[in-house]
Amino acid sequence: MQSSVPAGEVNETGSDEAATTPGADGAKGITIMVIDDSKTIRRTAETLLRKEGYEVIVATDGFEALSMVADNKPDLIFLDVMMPRLDGYQTCALIKHHRVFRHTPVVMLSSKDGLFDRARGRVVGSDNYITKPFTRDELLAVINQLCNKAD
Repeated sequence: MQSSVPAGEVNETGSDEAATTPGADGAKGITIMVIDDSKTIRRTAETLLRKEGYEVIVATDGFEALSMVADNKPDLIFLDVMMPRLDGYQTCALIKHHRVFRHTPVVMLSSKDGLFDRARGRVVGSDNYITKPFTRDELLAVINQLCNKAD
Protein backbone atom coordinates (compact mmCIF):
# COMPACT_ATOMS: atom_id res chain seq x y z
CA MET A 1 0.00 0.00 0.00
CA GLN A 2 1.24 3.49 -0.83
CA SER A 3 1.69 5.94 1.99
CA SER A 4 0.24 9.43 2.27
CA VAL A 5 1.73 12.30 4.22
CA PRO A 6 -0.23 12.83 7.44
CA ALA A 7 -2.56 15.80 7.26
CA GLY A 8 -1.99 18.73 9.55
CA GLU A 9 1.77 19.10 9.18
CA VAL A 10 3.05 22.62 8.68
CA ASN A 11 5.97 24.15 6.84
CA GLU A 12 9.13 25.43 8.49
CA THR A 13 7.48 28.76 9.30
CA GLY A 14 4.52 27.09 11.00
CA SER A 15 1.98 28.20 8.40
CA ASP A 16 0.51 27.09 5.12
CA GLU A 17 0.56 30.53 3.54
CA ALA A 18 2.40 31.36 0.33
CA ALA A 19 6.00 30.51 1.03
CA THR A 20 8.73 29.84 -1.46
CA THR A 21 11.63 28.45 0.55
CA PRO A 22 13.30 25.60 -1.35
CA GLY A 23 13.25 22.15 0.23
CA ALA A 24 16.15 19.88 1.15
CA ASP A 25 18.06 19.70 -2.14
CA GLY A 26 16.20 22.21 -4.32
CA ALA A 27 14.83 19.36 -6.52
CA LYS A 28 16.66 20.75 -9.51
CA GLY A 29 15.14 24.18 -8.94
CA ILE A 30 11.61 23.02 -9.76
CA THR A 31 8.84 25.27 -8.44
CA ILE A 32 5.43 23.70 -7.90
CA MET A 33 2.23 25.59 -7.18
CA VAL A 34 -0.61 24.00 -5.19
CA ILE A 35 -4.01 25.70 -5.53
CA ASP A 36 -6.70 24.30 -3.25
CA ASP A 37 -9.28 25.81 -0.92
CA SER A 38 -8.71 22.98 1.59
CA LYS A 39 -6.08 23.90 4.16
CA THR A 40 -5.46 20.19 4.81
CA ILE A 41 -4.73 19.45 1.14
CA ARG A 42 -2.47 22.50 0.81
CA ARG A 43 -0.50 21.58 3.92
CA THR A 44 -0.23 17.91 2.99
CA ALA A 45 0.98 18.60 -0.56
CA GLU A 46 3.30 21.40 0.56
CA THR A 47 4.91 19.28 3.29
CA LEU A 48 5.32 16.25 1.03
CA LEU A 49 6.80 18.25 -1.85
CA ARG A 50 9.15 20.28 0.36
CA LYS A 51 10.48 17.04 1.89
CA GLU A 52 11.31 15.96 -1.67
CA GLY A 53 13.22 19.21 -2.23
CA TYR A 54 10.76 21.17 -4.37
CA GLU A 55 10.08 24.86 -4.00
CA VAL A 56 6.35 25.17 -3.22
CA ILE A 57 3.92 28.05 -3.62
CA VAL A 58 0.36 27.73 -2.30
CA ALA A 59 -2.85 29.61 -3.10
CA THR A 60 -6.37 29.22 -1.71
CA ASP A 61 -8.38 29.88 -4.89
CA GLY A 62 -8.18 30.68 -8.58
CA PHE A 63 -8.24 34.46 -8.21
CA GLU A 64 -5.38 34.48 -5.73
CA ALA A 65 -3.48 31.98 -7.88
CA LEU A 66 -3.58 33.91 -11.15
CA SER A 67 -1.41 36.79 -9.92
CA MET A 68 0.88 34.35 -8.10
CA VAL A 69 1.34 32.31 -11.29
CA ALA A 70 2.37 35.48 -13.14
CA ASP A 71 4.76 36.55 -10.36
CA ASN A 72 6.37 33.15 -9.65
CA LYS A 73 6.18 31.30 -13.00
CA PRO A 74 5.86 27.79 -11.52
CA ASP A 75 7.14 24.76 -13.43
CA LEU A 76 4.02 22.73 -12.59
CA ILE A 77 0.62 23.52 -11.07
CA PHE A 78 -1.63 21.25 -8.99
CA LEU A 79 -5.14 22.69 -9.19
CA ASP A 80 -8.26 21.74 -7.23
CA VAL A 81 -11.42 21.44 -9.34
CA MET A 82 -14.00 22.59 -6.78
CA MET A 83 -13.17 26.04 -5.38
CA PRO A 84 -15.19 29.15 -4.60
CA ARG A 85 -15.12 32.26 -6.82
CA LEU A 86 -13.13 30.77 -9.71
CA ASP A 87 -13.20 26.98 -10.04
CA GLY A 88 -10.34 24.81 -11.25
CA TYR A 89 -11.67 24.43 -14.78
CA GLN A 90 -11.96 28.20 -15.23
CA THR A 91 -8.54 28.78 -13.65
CA CYS A 92 -6.92 26.14 -15.87
CA ALA A 93 -8.48 27.64 -19.00
CA LEU A 94 -7.20 31.11 -18.10
CA ILE A 95 -3.68 29.80 -17.43
CA LYS A 96 -3.58 27.73 -20.63
CA HIS A 97 -4.91 30.57 -22.80
CA HIS A 98 -2.10 32.89 -21.69
CA ARG A 99 0.78 32.75 -24.17
CA VAL A 100 3.46 32.70 -21.45
CA PHE A 101 1.89 29.84 -19.46
CA ARG A 102 0.36 27.78 -22.27
CA HIS A 103 3.03 25.08 -21.84
CA THR A 104 3.06 25.05 -18.03
CA PRO A 105 1.75 21.63 -16.94
CA VAL A 106 -1.50 21.77 -14.95
CA VAL A 107 -2.70 18.75 -12.97
CA MET A 108 -6.30 18.76 -11.77
CA LEU A 109 -7.00 17.51 -8.23
CA SER A 110 -10.49 16.26 -7.47
CA SER A 111 -12.45 13.92 -5.24
CA LYS A 112 -14.52 13.07 -8.34
CA ASP A 113 -13.18 10.27 -10.52
CA GLY A 114 -15.75 10.24 -13.29
CA LEU A 115 -15.03 10.13 -17.00
CA PHE A 116 -16.93 13.42 -17.52
CA ASP A 117 -14.78 15.22 -14.92
CA ARG A 118 -11.54 13.95 -16.47
CA ALA A 119 -12.74 14.86 -19.98
CA ARG A 120 -13.74 18.36 -18.88
CA GLY A 121 -10.25 18.81 -17.44
CA ARG A 122 -8.69 17.83 -20.77
CA VAL A 123 -10.99 20.21 -22.66
CA VAL A 124 -9.73 23.18 -20.63
CA GLY A 125 -6.11 22.10 -21.14
CA SER A 126 -5.10 20.10 -18.08
CA ASP A 127 -2.19 17.72 -18.54
CA ASN A 128 -3.21 15.15 -15.95
CA TYR A 129 -5.85 14.40 -13.31
CA ILE A 130 -5.32 13.00 -9.81
CA THR A 131 -8.11 11.83 -7.54
CA LYS A 132 -8.03 12.91 -3.89
CA PRO A 133 -6.93 11.61 -1.52
CA PHE A 134 -3.64 11.33 -3.37
CA THR A 135 -0.48 9.54 -2.32
CA ARG A 136 3.13 10.68 -2.28
CA ASP A 137 3.90 8.28 -5.12
CA GLU A 138 1.08 9.67 -7.29
CA LEU A 139 2.30 13.26 -6.90
CA LEU A 140 5.93 12.37 -7.54
CA ALA A 141 5.09 10.22 -10.57
CA VAL A 142 3.16 13.02 -12.26
CA ILE A 143 5.91 15.54 -11.46
CA ASN A 144 8.54 13.25 -12.96
CA GLN A 145 6.38 12.61 -16.03
CA LEU A 146 5.47 16.24 -16.74
CA CYS A 147 8.67 18.00 -15.71
CA ASN A 148 10.85 15.58 -17.69
CA LYS A 149 8.50 15.99 -20.66
CA ALA A 150 8.92 19.78 -20.44
CA ASP A 151 12.76 19.54 -20.51
